[in-house]
Amino acid sequence: MPRQNWRLLITPPASGAENMALDEALMDRARQTDEWVLRVYSWSTPTISLGRNQSARGRYDLSRVHELGLDVVRRPTGGRAILHDREITYSVTAPVRDAGDLRESYERINRLLLSGLQSLGVSASVAAPATRSATPGMAPCFDEPAAGELTLDGRKLAGSAQWRSEDALLQHGSILIADDQSLLATLALDGPGEIPAPATLSDALGSTPDVSVVGGALAEAVRNLEDANARELAVDDELRARASALVVRYVDDAWTWRR
Repeated sequence: MPRQNWRLLITPPASGAENMALDEALMDRARQTDEWVLRVYSWSTPTISLGRNQSARGRYDLSRVHELGLDVVRRPTGGRAILHDREITYSVTAPVRDAGDLRESYERINRLLLSGLQSLGVSASVAAPATRSATPGMAPCFDEPAAGELTLDGRKLAGSAQWRSEDALLQHGSILIADDQSLLATLALDGPGEIPAPATLSDALGSTPDVSVVGGALAEAVRNLEDANARELAVDDELRARASALVVRYVDDAWTWRR
């Protein structure tokens, strides 16, 4: 596979709607430029993100959600619920024609994640469980690893999901700094109760890494494995305007609670 042009972007904390809108805007950009973009970011408010097709309406204790000061957003990608608070989120956007099939693109992005994490001293690996992946039910994303996701000592460390539309793809995922995912199970009206403790970067490193440190490690992985000349991407007026237009969907309850 020929090498592609990559760009790198670390953005400051933003709301759930703003983060999802910018990821989708970057997906639009991939169609226009044929460039791959690795983005690393965090969230200004603790936020529950729901999978695109997850059934959630009437299934969470919203009074408790509001009492805890949590926001809720629905992702454009699939999968199950994640609490974005003490974690780091990455996204990769790219033209589909350069990415191979779903398995190939997951493996390619996993190589970057593994290389970046290993450079920090985290001995993560790719899960290959014998059972089929769980359906998008009320169990949180970090309840158990699915095939192809990153684990540490058998426990899930990073959850990822990919969406393809109109010749572009968006894959984004969450890498845990600390474990608060079990809170999600207590907020679901028909949830699974306690879930196994996932792996975290704090446990693996004995310290709490900053977003910029993890972002720098992932950027270096891109330069080592994909594009030695990968440059930083600025959020220009065009990208900002596209994200502003898309944010309307992600603040709309009709989208968030559509099912």
